[in-house]
Amino acid sequence: MSCKILIVEDDAHIAKYIQTCLAVGNYESEICSDGLSAAERAGRGDLDLMLLDIMLPGLNGFEVMERIKSYGIPVIYLTAVCDVEDKVRGLKSGAEDYIVKPFEALELLARIELVLKRHRKAETLYTYGDITMDTERHTVEKAGEEIALSPKEFDVLAFFLQHQEIVISRERLLAAVWNCDFAGETRTVDTHVQQVRRKLQLQGRLVTVPTYGYKLLKRE
Repeated sequence: MSCKILIVEDDAHIAKYIQTCLAVGNYESEICSDGLSAAERAGRGDLDLMLLDIMLPGLNGFEVMERIKSYGIPVIYLTAVCDVEDKVRGLKSGAEDYIVKPFEALELLARIELVLKRHRKAETLYTYGDITMDTERHTVEKAGEEIALSPKEFDVLAFFLQHQEIVISRERLLAAVWNCDFAGETRTVDTHVQQVRRKLQLQGRLVTVPTYGYKLLKRE
């Protein structure tokens, strides 16, 4: 599943850094350097998320938010403005999150994943060959037999089913499934992926990408 994210940032170096972070998460992105062009771009549709600075030429971030509110695009403020009043104003304006610069790439990816998860279309049933996952009932069946997964194993499987044919780094999986708890190590990810692979008999389908991570091959 490819997501398109608009980066609204007037500092070219910061914008490129954010774009590099998003590339690690396999996200497609565009950059707008002023508020007015960002509002116009949002009006064209096809955006899944906007990362919005506050201090912008043309329109500031709050003014952009007012203009695009009716479009239904989730917004994360990504700004150096750390004043509590501005943070409260930003969240009350309808933004999903407010991240203060500087930030860690993994934290940004984790926050993005949480927002996209909240806004993802209400798809609760996934099928993959003879595997059926119901995220509402929190059940997984293979060939009609229920398979017992731990909560984290369940989340790992759901993430792969939602991102088939995409190479997922261990760091991204750690950020997405374990959210912002980065005290864990990537071998935690390896252990859970191995368990999911074994329990669902996904050998040859949930494949290891050497030195990087994993990929779930799409079923024909």
